[in-house]
Amino acid sequence: MSASEKATPTILEVPVAQFRQAMRELTGAVSIVTVGNAEDRTGFVATSVSSFSAEPPRLILCINRNSSSWQALARYGRFGLNFMRETDAAIADRFAGFGNIKGGERYMGAEWITLTSGTQVLKDALVSIDCTVEETLDRHDHAIVLGKVESIRVCDKGKPLLWFQSRYHHLGEPLATSGS
Repeated sequence: MSASEKATPTILEVPVAQFRQAMRELTGAVSIVTVGNAEDRTGFVATSVSSFSAEPPRLILCINRNSSSWQALARYGRFGLNFMRETDAAIADRFAGFGNIKGGERYMGAEWITLTSGTQVLKDALVSIDCTVEETLDRHDHAIVLGKVESIRVCDKGKPLLWFQSRYHHLGEPLATSGS
């Protein structure tokens, strides 16, 4: 058989349930993304947020394009990213839509401030980052959003809220390493 006649290997797709189970083992920081203004505001919980570039400052997040938050993000072109504290699980639940809470109702029960850009951020978040959408890339049912960092507000008192095995967690004691 010649090289051109060799059979192409079959690539099998991983079952969705198996992929979801595997991703439950990946620990992620819980962030709330805030979008919109006044009565037209919404937001969502994101664990798929990461630094993209330090020079220039950019971050990346992923959002389901079927969500109402995606529609608002596309309309406004701005968003706030809030790194949640270990004490903020109830706020995260609202922004995750538990209890069928939607839109502006997600902001109830917490204190918010409005930045110069008009973006609302959680007053006591560990860190709040004000971003404009620099670029989006549609892939499958999600959009990959590249955010240009416009300003950063740091409160840095407390520990982060984490998501692991479909539950909230918090940090324990730091591990001793050979460098400490």
